[in-house]
Amino acid sequence: MSDSGMSDISSMSDLFMGVGTAVVTPFKNGEVDYESYRKLVKWQVDSGVKAIVVAGTTGEGATLRLEERERLISMSKEICECKAQVVVGTGTNDTQKALELSLNAQKSGADALLIVTPYYNKPTQDGLYEHYKYIAERVDRPIIIYNVPSRTGINIAPETVAKLAESVQNIRAIKEANADVNQADEIYRLTRGMNFYIYSGNDDRAFHMICAGARGVISVASNVIPTQMVQLVDAALSSNISRALDIHMRYLELMKALFIETNPLPVKAALYLMNMIENEFRLPLTPPKASTIEKLRAVLISLGLI
Repeated sequence: MSDSGMSDISSMSDLFMGVGTAVVTPFKNGEVDYESYRKLVKWQVDSGVKAIVVAGTTGEGATLRLEERERLISMSKEICECKAQVVVGTGTNDTQKALELSLNAQKSGADALLIVTPYYNKPTQDGLYEHYKYIAERVDRPIIIYNVPSRTGINIAPETVAKLAESVQNIRAIKEANADVNQADEIYRLTRGMNFYIYSGNDDRAFHMICAGARGVISVASNVIPTQMVQLVDAALSSNISRALDIHMRYLELMKALFIETNPLPVKAALYLMNMIENEFRLPLTPPKASTIEKLRAVLISLGLI
């Protein structure tokens, strides 16, 4: 493997602990709004987040062109410097295409790769294992598995996760967004002692999962409340459970409101209400309903965010 684009982030101990923001991709007149993106990422880093997740679900990665991905990655690297890691979403339901995106992200400076389970194809557990193994053996970045059955129609079993963690050197973590809380517990039980990280994939479960062994959250809400999510997660990680619970309960309504409709519709609408981006999407996504915007407006006002 070439050292081209080699990152300093090369071992498990270097993967972030804390908040990783699954950052939105602002659009303006059909094109990426790089000026607004730069301001968003700088705000995130200044607020203390430990990672910027580029071109994930929240970042509408599926509709980004390759040159847009490259520019967003390089811009994120420039802003993050040594303060936060850049994690890039490179998963698709075509193993070869996912590898190509992963190699491109690696070349562009990604510190780690977030790879969602292959959707639509509905592979078996053996297929999932071989998919991740094939990609991992051909890249030199840590890989974070992304499990979100509600979107993909497939669940990677804890046993498959543990097998990958044990046998594939750079399978280093999982973003777990299964609605079944037992899944994360079982992954933790099976991987305990392997130096394998679990991140919550749901903001409203971050407090609970960190208390049960997770190392942080890959967050949607931190697009809107980065400082508060950092405070929540830092408190939970340092076993200040009372403070973490207070913050969790204060912002729980917002966390839930950001999923009234399909992510990233509500979070981009919230940032629009905060005068940070345009309320614009790429098809097949369209702006959320007026009722969603009014609900978000009420929640943001109640929290003093607008």
